[in-house]
Amino acid sequence: MLLSLVEWIVETFGDFKGAGLVRYITFRAGIASILSLVISMVFGGRIIRYLHRLQVGETVRDLGLKGQLQKQGTPTMGGVIIIMAILIPCLLLADLQNVYIVLLVVSTVWMAVIGFVDDYIKVFKKNKEGLRGSFKVLGQVGLGLLIALTMIAHEDVVVRLELEEASELGYTQMVGDTIAIPADSGLLPGPATKADFKANLTNVPFMKGNRLDYAWLVPLPSVEASRWVWLLFVPLVIFIVTAVSNAANLTDGLDGLATGVSGIIGAALGIFAYVSGNAIAANYLNILHLPGTGEVVIFSACFVGACLGFLWYNSFPAQIFMGDTGSLTLGGIIAALAILLRKELLIPLLCGIFLIENLSVVLQVSYFKYTKRKYGEGRRIFLMSPLHHHYQKKGMPEVKIVTRFWIIGILLAVLTIITLKIR
Repeated sequence: MLLSLVEWIVETFGDFKGAGLVRYITFRAGIASILSLVISMVFGGRIIRYLHRLQVGETVRDLGLKGQLQKQGTPTMGGVIIIMAILIPCLLLADLQNVYIVLLVVSTVWMAVIGFVDDYIKVFKKNKEGLRGSFKVLGQVGLGLLIALTMIAHEDVVVRLELEEASELGYTQMVGDTIAIPADSGLLPGPATKADFKANLTNVPFMKGNRLDYAWLVPLPSVEASRWVWLLFVPLVIFIVTAVSNAANLTDGLDGLATGVSGIIGAALGIFAYVSGNAIAANYLNILHLPGTGEVVIFSACFVGACLGFLWYNSFPAQIFMGDTGSLTLGGIIAALAILLRKELLIPLLCGIFLIENLSVVLQVSYFKYTKRKYGEGRRIFLMSPLHHHYQKKGMPEVKIVTRFWIIGILLAVLTIITLKIR
């Protein structure tokens, strides 16, 4: 919105001092992160007091965890704070004509509605089950389908490749005109020409050029494979959106855990957005250059600022819980960011905390059912799942568990960033 206003002023009245500064992505990202942080901190307290008046308190089941019953009555549905702190700065400072920003805003609202309805049924309708699981999954599948089809069909979702490289990969149909690169640009050792292509490429380490073409995984001749690759890509995107949003929801079990881990992941994805959208950085790192993804840096800055601001109230002892309104939204945003930046195959590493938490539940339930069938009595791998509750059962303080999970999250984020240079 601000960018459009500045462009209109420049077009109408001529250039003015400061107009160039607003055009810089780094400047708008910095302002967005500060504004997001301030919004969540300033309005967070007011929203907490309002939820107290509505008696929107968390109902806690006694699972024998230390300090658990002290959380009884703590306001929930605090995810609205995160959503406000993401959307307001983004709508003000990002380019709203950018397809990636539009998709991320839609993803945020989409998942927020699902989470809000779930929390509303739990809190106001006094139904502990909340929204039926089938409706949740249907909503997640719908978002995954929207993202996948936009990636496939929208003309602005492209990869910039050298013509020779595109020819080797089998891409011949360009989107727009070719782009001449001067010899002294520092991008390449000599004159070259690039162009934008609708490509089925994604970044993945340990492969030539740090990339994978999904068409290679389709057991058909190259031309036919490119035509039918959507049969692989669409289900993959749907699975990622569903898995990550549910994993974030499972991780939200201790004060500040999901918030802090999500903020770390968001910061790493912001770095990916910057280098993917910058021609010089993308060429130096030999990763996919994705024109237009630079604007995603602003959204990522809003995301990180919102998480940090919410952490002000959500850190131990929490004054508010995010509820499904927040956790499903955070997971959906992270999935959308990774997919749009073509880093979805790095999710198991980057979102390792989410993965381990999810796996702990799957393993616990599967092993319990297996042993019950075999021995007539269910047995457990962990004292309790998700994994953070296992450590609580072992007597580890909640703050220590959360801090250690954050540290592991930072380590995984750094390792994920390092993969940019692994060939």
